Amino acid sequence: MSQFDGIDSLLNVMRRLRDPQTGCPWDKEQTFETIAPYTVEESYEVADAIQRKDMRDLKEELGDLLFQVVFHARIAEEQGLFNFNDVAAGISEKLIRRHPHVFGDVGERTADEQNAAWEVTKAAERKAKDKHGILDDVPVGLPALTRAAKLTKRAARVGFDWPSLNEVLDKLDEETAELKVEVARGDNEKAREELGDLLFVMANLARKLDVEPEDALRLTNAKFVRRFETIEAALRAQGRTPDQSDLAEMDALWNAAKVAERQDG
Repeated sequence: MSQFDGIDSLLNVMRRLRDPQTGCPWDKEQTFETIAPYTVEESYEVADAIQRKDMRDLKEELGDLLFQVVFHARIAEEQGLFNFNDVAAGISEKLIRRHPHVFGDVGERTADEQNAAWEVTKAAERKAKDKHGILDDVPVGLPALTRAAKLTKRAARVGFDWPSLNEVLDKLDEETAELKVEVARGDNEKAREELGDLLFVMANLARKLDVEPEDALRLTNAKFVRRFETIEAALRAQGRTPDQSDLAEMDALWNAAKVAERQDG
């Protein structure tokens, strides 16, 4: 067996990195707070590898994300709070509790029945944690667009929702008009507020379309990068850079890249 086999090896690596005498200076000085941004970053890199369908990268990125879990658990263990085994046992217990139709004596459920039962279970869990509000456990630290989608989804489960997609589209037009008014007035503070309202409606629209808004925006970001790189390549072939071009020329190159993508697609 390799010296790198299994979770025990990873836990041992983490212990050595945090060893007060012989550990790595950088790893030893980290805290929950300093590591948290890396945890978020690694989550996005996992999502990126999945989006690119790069399974080799995905394996590596999942390892990086697992290391983040191990890192946090090690810090907690050093403070006498909990350890990695507690984390693993906790999620196992939660999954078993939330799936009585698999691990218990509850009969087989459809996906819709499981979703309904899931909400009942989570409501009981919120109550046990003294969190009684429907929205109480939607994490504040999520990316704003993702949190907006989760907030609207949670509210919709108790009936606070537009009846159909058309009402959301009407609201989108309304919020766009309100944003235009504030932009015309030159009121940046109000424009920022109206832009937030517009983005929130967009999160609702994504939910209604059963689209993950972060995934949709990630795809558009990748498309923008791809097309802009085409502009750069075209200009480079002429011995120039984008700052030596102008908007009209770059826009024409953009449109050409768009046409080419559609033909290839």
